[in-house]
Amino acid sequence: MGVVAVIEQGREVVHKFGDSPDFTRTIRVELFAPVSAGLLVQLTGTTHGSPHPDASFAKCVDVQVTESLIENPVENPTPGAPPPAIIAATIVAKYEIGDDPGVLPWQRADVWKFQTQGVAVPALFYYDGTTQKPLTNSANDYFEGLLVDEAQQKVTIMSNRQTFPSALAAAVTNCVNDGVYLGFAQDCIKVQGISGERVEEEINGQKVHYWKITSELLARQTGWNLLLPDIGWNYIEGGEKKRASVKGPDGEEIPSANPIGLNGSGGKNTTGVPTVLNRRVYKRISMSSYFGTPPT
Repeated sequence: MGVVAVIEQGREVVHKFGDSPDFTRTIRVELFAPVSAGLLVQLTGTTHGSPHPDASFAKCVDVQVTESLIENPVENPTPGAPPPAIIAATIVAKYEIGDDPGVLPWQRADVWKFQTQGVAVPALFYYDGTTQKPLTNSANDYFEGLLVDEAQQKVTIMSNRQTFPSALAAAVTNCVNDGVYLGFAQDCIKVQGISGERVEEEINGQKVHYWKITSELLARQTGWNLLLPDIGWNYIEGGEKKRASVKGPDGEEIPSANPIGLNGSGGKNTTGVPTVLNRRVYKRISMSSYFGTPPT
């Protein structure tokens, strides 16, 4: 193999309060013939994903191998013994706490990120004390075109897969959750999009190809259904559609210049306040079946 001696020169631990510790090992290998870096890493037990000797929860994530000539090699006075070392290889291995990076990329755990931000949505309700009511004026005419802010949470899921699920990505984009997911009620989370990038990585001497996939979900407090004030110039009475009317200056019935409030079934709302219709326009899917749940 060409190895004369393996000498561990030192171990270092850096642990800042509040952060995870970092471990470093420095190993010197003396050789009388060149040896591949991969073989040196295996010989010293510093392959990617290998545990630290003193802390098995820390895995090797970074290895540097540097070879240099020994300027004054010791001559070998013993006949028949191996030749003296002429090359010194220095191996610096760094360890971090985390998932085992030695497993295949598509076997690694997904990485979840959450970001909360504000978004403007149509203003449809107001609070009268603790009671939520449709947003109308004192004559029960609905206000249109007003906006209000609400919280929106962006969820980014980064994962590795052997192939890019193109058909699946197209099938679930613009779908909403069919039940409670990530603490949000049904129809409150929408799949915004799924993207992928083909990459390659070397793991312990082997090159592997895989896809880095990013999935983006958007969660809204009021959900993704269309909330529509039930107003119109026509209404249904006795199975017939009739034109909404108001009384003129002389008490005559004239067509209404403004839409009137309806009761959600096409009829006049006796209170004059329109019902707010809830219309789902996106397909529902089981989010946990496609994206799982974030790590606790």
